[in-house]
Amino acid sequence: MSTYLDWGHKQRSGNDPIEAAILYDQGYLFTRKFKGDMYRSRSVRIVLADFYLSSENKRVLKKTEGLSVSSLQLPLSSYDWKIHKMGKDFYQNKFQDISFSAAKIRSLINDPEASNFNVLFQYSMADAILGYAISYDNPTLIHYAYPFYDYLNYSNNFGMAMMLKAILFAQEANKQYVYIGSLSRARDVYKLQFKGLQWFDGETWKNDIDEAKKIIKE
Repeated sequence: MSTYLDWGHKQRSGNDPIEAAILYDQGYLFTRKFKGDMYRSRSVRIVLADFYLSSENKRVLKKTEGLSVSSLQLPLSSYDWKIHKMGKDFYQNKFQDISFSAAKIRSLINDPEASNFNVLFQYSMADAILGYAISYDNPTLIHYAYPFYDYLNYSNNFGMAMMLKAILFAQEANKQYVYIGSLSRARDVYKLQFKGLQWFDGETWKNDIDEAKKIIKE
């Protein structure tokens, strides 16, 4: 099961996007636990005004040429059980996270009284739906939170392509930031490859990538 660096929780009082944006700027991220719950961590965000595709980003996107993303508002007007089946299989196979059950995924997508997330990114290629990402969207930011895809049939490059597509989507929508979780473990180093990246040290936002790599390695 995945573990995250947790510096404390705060309960969001309502659905005000300005309040949410302020808390995100203070290093908080929405959780999947219950409505309004946010935890503070070594949060990572991309300043979209400074983002552009690196040569490695372009290489990943070329390998998944034809992949498109659309944003679906939650709760969905029509729900397919194949969504939570794909999610459950992904988190159990890739992360051995049995706590992220089919019922929890279905709740995050279709129960607004229990979920902090309001959009589902849907990824398609040649009319086939290949993946999703349960996320939070407001006028200034997107929190790209819980991606999943057909893990047994696609490489890890596919997950990176999904994230890049979401970043480009947010940039085209004139958002200020995309939040991509936290730096909790050594394997989170992949999050440090994006242009315009900042990370929260508990007090301020930094852009020293070498310092971040050293911290998560230790």
